[in-house]
Amino acid sequence: MPYYHSVGELPRKRHTQFRQPDGSLYTEELMGQEGFSSDSSLLYHRYAPTAIVAAEEFTPPTVTRAPNLPLKPRHLRTHKLDGAGDDPVLGRRYLLANDDVRIAYVLADRPSPLFRDATGDHCLYVEAGALRVESTFGVLDAVAGDYVIIPTSTVHRLVPTGDAPTRLLAIEASGHIGPPKRYLSVRGQFLEHSPYCERDLRGPEAPLLVDGSDVEVLVRHRRGWTRHVYAHHPFDVVGWDGHLYPWAFSIHDFEPITGRIHQPPPVHQTFQGPNFVICSFVPRKVDYHPDAIPVPYHHHNVDSDEMLFYTGGNYEARRGSGIEQGSISLHPSGFTHGPQPGAAERSIGVDFFDELAVMVDTFRPLDLCGAATECEDDAYPWTWSRRPA
Repeated sequence: MPYYHSVGELPRKRHTQFRQPDGSLYTEELMGQEGFSSDSSLLYHRYAPTAIVAAEEFTPPTVTRAPNLPLKPRHLRTHKLDGAGDDPVLGRRYLLANDDVRIAYVLADRPSPLFRDATGDHCLYVEAGALRVESTFGVLDAVAGDYVIIPTSTVHRLVPTGDAPTRLLAIEASGHIGPPKRYLSVRGQFLEHSPYCERDLRGPEAPLLVDGSDVEVLVRHRRGWTRHVYAHHPFDVVGWDGHLYPWAFSIHDFEPITGRIHQPPPVHQTFQGPNFVICSFVPRKVDYHPDAIPVPYHHHNVDSDEMLFYTGGNYEARRGSGIEQGSISLHPSGFTHGPQPGAAERSIGVDFFDELAVMVDTFRPLDLCGAATECEDDAYPWTWSRRPA
C-alpha cells in the first residue's frame, strides 16, 4: 500500500510492552512481504494468532483448465452463469487462468467463510451491489465500481450487503498487486502524473473485535487447501499500523489521460501484478485532433493476452458484436484484434466515450476454465467477417 495508516490502540514504540487491562501483554504479529524487506504492518492481538486446535485438508470446488485451442477470440457472457446465488469465495466460477493469475465471477448473496489466501493478493471489482470486507484489520465497505485489494494471507470474510445480490469479478494473483511503479516516487508517494492519488484510497478505520472460540478458517496455500480451527477468533486485533492492509479505490475516481490522437492502453493502467496489469476504461473526452479516429486501431500485442470486462456504458469499438453488461472478451496473443467493422467510421467526430470496463493483460497465455465454456458466445470470433462458423 502506498501510504502509512494506523487504526486503534498502539504503544508509542514498536516491539515494546503493550498491556491489556488485566495486565497481560497484547501479542504482536508482524505481517510483511518479501521476508522482512518490504511493506509490512504490525498488529496487536488479544490472543496468540498461532493458537490452532485442529488442522485438516480441505477439498475446494474443482477448477479445470484447458488451453485456448483452437486459438481464437472469445466472448463470455458472465450473467449467463447466474443461479440462485452463492458465497463470494467458494462460489466463484473460474473463467480464465494461468500460473500468474486466476479470473473468476460470482453472484453472491450470502457471507463467505473466514478465508486466508497464502498464494497471493486478490483484486475484487464490484460490478453491482455492495460488499463488506471484514478482516483482522477492520471493516472496509465497497459499492459498485470499487476495486478492493486484499493482501496475501489476510484472514477475511466477504459479506454481501444491500437489497440485491452482489456481482464480483475476482482477480487472484500468485503474488502482489499494487499501483504501477511509474506512478510512485522512490519513497512511495503518488507522483503528479498518476491518474489517482492517496486521497482516492480508503482503508479500514476502526478495529473489528469479534469474540469466539474454535473458529474455522479456510486457507489456500502453495500445496493445496487446509481448514484450520483457531482457539480464538482471529478478529481480535485492538490496533495496527503500517503499509500493508486491505484498501479500496473507485473506478469512478480514475482520472483518464487523453490526447489529440488515440492514447494506448498503458494510459489506463491502474494496478500491476506478477506478469499482468489491470487497466480501467472510464467515461472520458476522446481524441481532439481534427483528423482523429477515436476508437483503437487494430493491434497485435505479441507478448500478452487481453481480457476486457465490460461493466457499464457502451464500448464503441465492440458495438455490434453482442457485447453486453457483464461480458468478457479475450483476445489472445497470436491473434490481431481491433474494432468491429464500421466502428472506426462511426467514431469520427465523436468527442466523448461513455464506457466502463476493466482490462487484464497477461504476459503468459490464459487457459479457459470450466465456467467459460458454460457462458461462451460461439458466434463472436466471426463478427469481423460476418460469416457463420
